[in-house]
Amino acid sequence: MHNTHRIAPERTPILKLARPFQEFAAQETSGGVLLLLCSIAAVVWANSPWAHMYTALWHTPVTIGVGSLTLARELHFWVNDALMAVFFFVVGLEIKREMLAGELASPRQAALPIVAALGGVAVPAMLYSMVNGNGAGAAGWGIPMATDIAFAIGVMALLGDRIPLGLKVFLTALAIVDDIAAVVVIAVFYTTTLAWGALGVGGLCLVAAFAANRLGVRHPMPYALLGAALWGMVLVSGIHATLAGVLLAFMIPVRTAINQQRFLQHGRAVLDHFERAANVEPFDILSDIEQQAAVEALEDACEKVQPPLHRIEEALHPWVTFFIMPLFALANAGVALSGNLGEALAGPVTLGVIVGLMLGKPIGVTLAAWLAVRSGLATLPESVSWRQIHGAGWLAGIGFTMSLFMTGLAFTDEAQMNAAKLGILVASVGAGAMGSLLLRRAGQR
Repeated sequence: MHNTHRIAPERTPILKLARPFQEFAAQETSGGVLLLLCSIAAVVWANSPWAHMYTALWHTPVTIGVGSLTLARELHFWVNDALMAVFFFVVGLEIKREMLAGELASPRQAALPIVAALGGVAVPAMLYSMVNGNGAGAAGWGIPMATDIAFAIGVMALLGDRIPLGLKVFLTALAIVDDIAAVVVIAVFYTTTLAWGALGVGGLCLVAAFAANRLGVRHPMPYALLGAALWGMVLVSGIHATLAGVLLAFMIPVRTAINQQRFLQHGRAVLDHFERAANVEPFDILSDIEQQAAVEALEDACEKVQPPLHRIEEALHPWVTFFIMPLFALANAGVALSGNLGEALAGPVTLGVIVGLMLGKPIGVTLAAWLAVRSGLATLPESVSWRQIHGAGWLAGIGFTMSLFMTGLAFTDEAQMNAAKLGILVASVGAGAMGSLLLRRAGQR
């Protein structure tokens, strides 16, 4: 095994000051912690004497555009339809990466999380429909289907060594398949009318992005411009605009511009050139043109050996984790807890969501995984027990981000939306606590 040596930066005052924040951002749980804090802040704000300010903030009109090409919408729209398109773009990149080189690349490896995810999608939807029937809340059947990967993986990270690597991989792959199912449900079931002309122009944008991929275009800017045009066309077409992010993600190149051998040869030659030029003490690259040229050549080689998909995903991931998702939670988790809380929890929409996430997810995931292994279609990951699979099924019941997003698509009535949000908050906390407890005990055994 080769040892990788990390070059330590010089301990300047600003680095010493920034180090605690860098360490927080590097932890798996940090995104989930920030998401949780924003969710709590939203609930507290929506039930405080300043609740009217919370509502007024998200209804603030915001106009974006240049010249005659402008779009004026409320701030809530820009969070849910524009920023969340970036979130779905990153989700699409993750899906593509997993399908090409991850846990979904091998049919044998992918079988268990795929089957388990399908069980975790179907059973919650059925339980919700059983509770609501053909009533006013029937359209919300998609709300308890999805898993919030940030929260679920964050809870696993808190458990440390009690969680085997195979279980983390299983839950991550399951959540990605959940996302695929959610995208399909949004496209097929939560789209009413279609503007075929706009869809045709959007299709041309996708063709142009595909052509850029095949021609070897690697710079992100052409894809960003085509993505903006695609987002606008999808928005006009009647399909939810966030799906443009997933579609564009599948057009991002995954090939490298140079292979491993060329990178090694070129890198060694450049470093040798850098070393020969380093004949001045003290080190001052600002005045050494040869060293500057060597560093620029090495940077160019490093960029060419990385697939654009990886570079773009790495660049956007912090923005999604630490800005877009927390802002989305702040804008959507504010539930007004007025009236009789017991009656609210017993309402069909709230109860359907709670039953779907807290019973449907663990039952669906565990039962489907057991059937897949029992039939010989899949095998349990190494060092993973059925108790741990069941615990992971409970963590899959943390639906938070995607469930809140589906709520906005399923309902327009504010009372129904608040009822669904209440169910999501209660179920996500309950499922997370139960999953953590079960996995802790399973780890001790």
